[in-house]
Amino acid sequence: MIIEVCGMGCPKCQATEKNALQALKELGMKPGEDAMVTEIKDVKQISARGVIITPAVVINGVKVCEGRIPNTGEIKKWIEERR
Repeated sequence: MIIEVCGMGCPKCQATEKNALQALKELGMKPGEDAMVTEIKDVKQISARGVIITPAVVINGVKVCEGRIPNTGEIKKWIEERR
């Protein structure tokens, strides 16, 4: 599973990444083994994923959230739907 956090590294983007890592932990998944959490900071790569407003979360190529910080529970739900 690939979880991409799209944004330029602002505090909102950092909070989104932190929530994604926490969601993995709560689901008993290990970053780097069960799922990869990556930051996408390049504007062209962000646009290629259909993202207009950051932060955004893309899981396995599907944009699931844009323009806000999703909470851990939301991210867990999205991960479980795509397992």
